[in-house]
Amino acid sequence: MSFISKTFGGLNKAYYFRHFFFGLILFMLFEAIIFNAGKGAIDSRFISMTIMNCVSLFLYPYSRFVYESVVGYILGGNEFFVNAMLLFGTKIITMSLCFLFSWAIAPIGLTYLYFYHSKQEKLTQQEDQE
Repeated sequence: MSFISKTFGGLNKAYYFRHFFFGLILFMLFEAIIFNAGKGAIDSRFISMTIMNCVSLFLYPYSRFVYESVVGYILGGNEFFVNAMLLFGTKIITMSLCFLFSWAIAPIGLTYLYFYHSKQEKLTQQEDQE
């Protein structure tokens, strides 16, 4: 396996595309906010923010993977019954934060995926040799 397939190809395709879809919704929302804040002007600031949003869009599934892994580790198998609006609001906030900070969070997930798949590859090679 190559470096690219161990990192960027490391997530399940269904998981990646599910979170990519939610990231696309956030991308369009943030683009509309930036466009309206600039009073409809497409200038260098708008273009640079669009490029950053594109990077965030493609890294969002990996940052969400890190977030869900950490929350899953902390909460374990516990279930909480809360108000649906509170849960929805919390989800929107966490999704937005994962999107906005995906440039910083996603490298953690990519590093984890690389080492995980490298270990799996070594185990497979050892089993094939036996």
